[in-house]
Amino acid sequence: MVMSRVRFVSRFFLFALLVCAAGVFAQTQPADNSAKPADTVKDTAKSDQGQSPAATPGSNAGEQSKPAAAPAKTDEAQDQSGDPLKRPISEKRKKQNAKSFKHELSEDDKRWLNEDVRWIISDEERKAFMQLSNEEERDKFIEAFWDRRNPNPDSEDNEFKDEHYRRIEYANEHFAAGVQGWRTDRGRIYIVFGPPDEIESHPSGGQYERPMEEGGGETSTYPFEDWRYRHIDGIGDQVIVEFVDTCMCGEFHMTMDRGEKDALAKVPNAGLTLYEQMGMSNKADRFSRGGLEQLGQGPNSASLQAKQFDRLEQFAKLNQAPPIKFKDLAEEVGHRITYNPMPFDVRTDFVKITNETVLVPVTVQIRNRDITFNNKDGVQHGVVNIFGRVTNIGGKVAQTFEDTVAADVPAELLPREAENYKIYWKAVPLHPGRYKLDVVVKDVNGDRMGTYSRGIIVPDFSDDKLTNSTLILADQVEAVPTNSVGTGMFVIGTTKVRPRVAASDSKPAVFKRGQKVNFWMQVYNLSVDEKTHKPSATFEYDIVNATTNKAIVHAVDSSDKMGNLGDQVTLQKAVASANLDPGVYRIQIKVNDNISKQTVVPTATFQVE
Repeated sequence: MVMSRVRFVSRFFLFALLVCAAGVFAQTQPADNSAKPADTVKDTAKSDQGQSPAATPGSNAGEQSKPAAAPAKTDEAQDQSGDPLKRPISEKRKKQNAKSFKHELSEDDKRWLNEDVRWIISDEERKAFMQLSNEEERDKFIEAFWDRRNPNPDSEDNEFKDEHYRRIEYANEHFAAGVQGWRTDRGRIYIVFGPPDEIESHPSGGQYERPMEEGGGETSTYPFEDWRYRHIDGIGDQVIVEFVDTCMCGEFHMTMDRGEKDALAKVPNAGLTLYEQMGMSNKADRFSRGGLEQLGQGPNSASLQAKQFDRLEQFAKLNQAPPIKFKDLAEEVGHRITYNPMPFDVRTDFVKITNETVLVPVTVQIRNRDITFNNKDGVQHGVVNIFGRVTNIGGKVAQTFEDTVAADVPAELLPREAENYKIYWKAVPLHPGRYKLDVVVKDVNGDRMGTYSRGIIVPDFSDDKLTNSTLILADQVEAVPTNSVGTGMFVIGTTKVRPRVAASDSKPAVFKRGQKVNFWMQVYNLSVDEKTHKPSATFEYDIVNATTNKAIVHAVDSSDKMGNLGDQVTLQKAVASANLDPGVYRIQIKVNDNISKQTVVPTATFQVE
């Protein structure tokens, strides 16, 4: 009985507690239906559509008559309202459109740009390629890129492209060092400039006798290589590129400092130069006097210091593909234009360098009267651009050259200088064989252009027979300083030879009375006596009046009176034209090899006025 009453009381109190809780919950609910979340969402949507939200029951009459302020429109809301053709585009949307328009480069395009042509594409071409917006434009660009470099545009095969990829393959096979061969310095130089003419390789380093240009003396070196190019267009002649492997890991990097290969450079009293051995210099001076190279002092140190800017310029040029300066002139060669409003004369000569290489000096002669002069501060100024190209029988470009010739004449002297000449000279190395020489000359001030196109045969100066270089008629022949041997305008070896050029109308080269008429020629492959180790030859010089066939000058030289000679002899003579009457003359040089019984008789014609 007692337990029943306890259960009843417990259930009663539980029921009362539930009733109280329900009452409290009911009092906490809002009495205004306008505050419901669903109504709020509906009213906000209406506001976004330009409609006023419904007034709440608690609002006064003035508030009911005013529409609620609409929230700021988003970009998406703006895109859904009004005429789409008149709708302004936000800056954010413009950037998005531009980004979506410019597609990302494909993997093939990236590989072509950053690997295939990385070392030969110009900055302008790279920038233009990056601005292209679709694959079709990039394909056309790549096609045009190779066409611009094709030495024979009429051929279906692009020899430049084929050679370029062959060089990449060769570099990968021979110059890899932790990275692909084409990425290394040796690979880059090989790809851009081709195989060197000579390589001096020290793959293990070790003992090294320095040349005097580097201070002399003996030292030990890291592995290094010297690549020698006889000529690189846009850089110069006798270009030497040095690569050093200072980590002894096969990674040869290009260097400007020839002292970098010295493994004993920082070892006290080791690997000294000649001056350092004699106490005339301190080894510490290598690192304290500044400059590009840390070479020890030597007899030629002053001249080497003076050439630092030349080395710096060469290093900079080796890091870029040389551009064509006169593209309009190059196009003239490609189009084979024969119209020649601006006359000029061209001469080619042939001088032996090695059994496989011939130096071909090309001389361009322009009369001053054919140059357009502009008066600048009382001085007549004329400018001529020259572009030349040598192609082999298959149309492949063997050599190109380009330069500017300027003429400055005082205004009062221009009439007298009109019959004088401007002479440009460029020597290019070629292998024996048949070639085509194209030269284009542009008168900058007069905007006139002339072209020259001729076939040339580069002779084979083989060792089996007596032969000679071209017999050059020159108005100037003189020895050059030691530091200028082999370099500079008109320089052949140790001699400056400025040729006179015959006119294109078959008239001979002209010398004024009073000028010296110089003759220069080299003779090759003279036989040497096995006992005396000397050649035995005679050289007969004859100058004959071409009109009367009368001998004017006759002279004979013998190799016995010319000092120590080898199998090559340089002949050099001069005649005063004042001793010759006006007229046409023929010079003949007869070379008799007394040992092999061979004879050569080169001739040349000139005119005295």
